[in-house]
Amino acid sequence: MEKDAISTSGINTNTCVRQGTDASDPTVIAKLYAIMEAVADRVEMHKNIGEQRDNWNNLLLTSINGITLTASTMCGLAAISDSGAPHATFKISSTILYLAATFMLAIMNTIQPSQLAEEQRNASRLFKQLQARIQTMLAIGNPTISDVNEALENVLALDRTYPLPLLGAMLEKFPSTVKPAVWWPQKKQKKVKGLGRNMDIGNGWNRKMEDEMREIVGVLKRKDKEDYLRLGEVALKVNKLLAISGPLLTGLAAMGSAFVGTNPLAVIMGVVGGALASVVNAMEHGGQVGMVFEMYRSNAGFFKLMEETIESNINERDVRTRENGKMLEIKVALQLGRSLSDLKNLAASSSLSNGEATEEFASKLF
Repeated sequence: MEKDAISTSGINTNTCVRQGTDASDPTVIAKLYAIMEAVADRVEMHKNIGEQRDNWNNLLLTSINGITLTASTMCGLAAISDSGAPHATFKISSTILYLAATFMLAIMNTIQPSQLAEEQRNASRLFKQLQARIQTMLAIGNPTISDVNEALENVLALDRTYPLPLLGAMLEKFPSTVKPAVWWPQKKQKKVKGLGRNMDIGNGWNRKMEDEMREIVGVLKRKDKEDYLRLGEVALKVNKLLAISGPLLTGLAAMGSAFVGTNPLAVIMGVVGGALASVVNAMEHGGQVGMVFEMYRSNAGFFKLMEETIESNINERDVRTRENGKMLEIKVALQLGRSLSDLKNLAASSSLSNGEATEEFASKLF
């Protein structure tokens, strides 16, 4: 049975009817087991590295804020101490601590450990889904070499989307434009659309169901995906502002502490700059703004995947090579957190309003 694009998704478990009763090729089964073992190993690796990077976020946040507040305190003590050894000691120590905090904060803001941790959590979850799909494939029986190739493509696509190393492979943390995360193999979309005039029924499909699915895709594009891309842009702008402000404030505070005793404004810059830097750092990394951005980007990818899943079926003229229409309808309803009647009502309301007046989102999950 020919595979379509929906079977490569990270959220779709395609239940297909195998053709023929011939015994499975032992080599194919062995290859699937080998891929499943590699997938299980990746699940564990992403889980462990995700926990490690979450610890980075907590430890670096605590350390940098501790250093910054200590430097601010020393700057204040240098201002009230008499000239001499105590004054010079406090001033030099404050300047060194501020410079160290600036350097550490610049690195932390570049790698965004909270966003890295969210990437690994997503990767672990998606590899678990892929592992479950392979197990289901083996349980149904009679897998083919195309199933092996499909599973391998999914593994490689996930590796590209959620890389493990930092140097040379880390995802861009401050992209110029926000795009949905794509963790499935991209395939060329077919241009033929819809059933022919004489093809009303087949494999659980009819023209009414096609129209309903088209309306759902329209709502996903106009409302759900668009909303998460908009939220992602807001989170990205906030993160950029905070990422620049933190090192800038600690750098100014270092300059102020270096000139304590020579200018009355220097102590103000040194103490207040350090306090503001601690607040900014707590907002950015304590609030995990990078993680929020990655979450929005991933959610937009979820809806993009649903669009491609539905459209790849609708664009296939031969209904025999589509996923069963009733099965797809149930999966879409579950993924959107709706009952089948809710799904039909959503499609009907969108159709009646021509997609303009309806304010309802397709998903009730998030």
